[in-house]
Amino acid sequence: MPTHCVAFWNLENLFGPENHPPRIDWIRTVVASDLRGWTENLYRTKLGQLAHIISKMNNGAGPDILGVCEAEDRFVLTDLAARASELTGRQYGLVHADNSHDQRGIDTAFLYDIAAYSVDPDLIFNHFVVRRTGTRDVLQATFRSLLGNDLVIMCNHWPSRSGGTMESAGFRATAGETVGYWHERIREIVGADASILAIGDFNDDPWNDSLMINANAERERGDVVRARSAKFYNFAWEYLSFEAIDHRGDPRRLHGTLYYGADGNVFDQILASGPLLDNGNTAFKAVNGSARVEALPEMVDHRAGNGPRRFGLPRGNAASNVDPTGFSDHFPVSILVTETGGTEV
Repeated sequence: MPTHCVAFWNLENLFGPENHPPRIDWIRTVVASDLRGWTENLYRTKLGQLAHIISKMNNGAGPDILGVCEAEDRFVLTDLAARASELTGRQYGLVHADNSHDQRGIDTAFLYDIAAYSVDPDLIFNHFVVRRTGTRDVLQATFRSLLGNDLVIMCNHWPSRSGGTMESAGFRATAGETVGYWHERIREIVGADASILAIGDFNDDPWNDSLMINANAERERGDVVRARSAKFYNFAWEYLSFEAIDHRGDPRRLHGTLYYGADGNVFDQILASGPLLDNGNTAFKAVNGSARVEALPEMVDHRAGNGPRRFGLPRGNAASNVDPTGFSDHFPVSILVTETGGTEV
């Protein structure tokens, strides 16, 4: 009975170095001040820090599938996949759809073990989140296992709270409606037994309307299992508070996947469709109690409310704004999914 580790991580501004040749002209203009002093050496150090954490996930085996966001382009993702492959012994492939709509030019993507899954290019979709100004889209891919079973995953990075939480709430409601709509459409096309995960940085907490109402992401498992309509169970409710060990070896009770000052938010979440929860005949099942925040000791920074130790960008002054021992301003999250049957392909 194979077990699959599916994870998500906001990489915190994984941009190529200051003079990155493939950089799109308009992005070059937007990020010029942030990347002044972002040298090739800093970029390679950042890649190494990210790959180190990826290699520690899943009990040191690395995740089978990793959704990511805040990556500039396919070039930096290829570099990251290569470093992660070196450290894990896996061979990570990419699912990426360029998102030219985002105002900062940052994309969502998947890294996945090509020895364990195949991905049909015709089943990769970049769902537009329609609003007046550019924003991140929702990346969907279908991962077919060696047993011939399909796991559909949507990778999300919803609009930020820039400008105010309430003022920007409508943008995330629109993103939630987009996910809810495509959840229904997948069920109509693939069937009600489709195994679907929606993972990502939602820039809202599990109790916000964008998740609970617009995306139909519930707190109660039973309500999702019994539902005849498209509902998700939000596993983030299971890790709202968790114990981690900081880099000094001290236990810490943490309350978020990212921190602003000393205040934690649980923006990084894992949503699962009903068939992943019930006892029916579907091939994939989420492992109860396996959803977790991957807060490795070296990532926990007691100086910042015990939040993630971020790497940062120079913004013209690398000495004060970059911590080369850091990683990201978000902790990764992960879940285990077992596979109970199928025909080997």
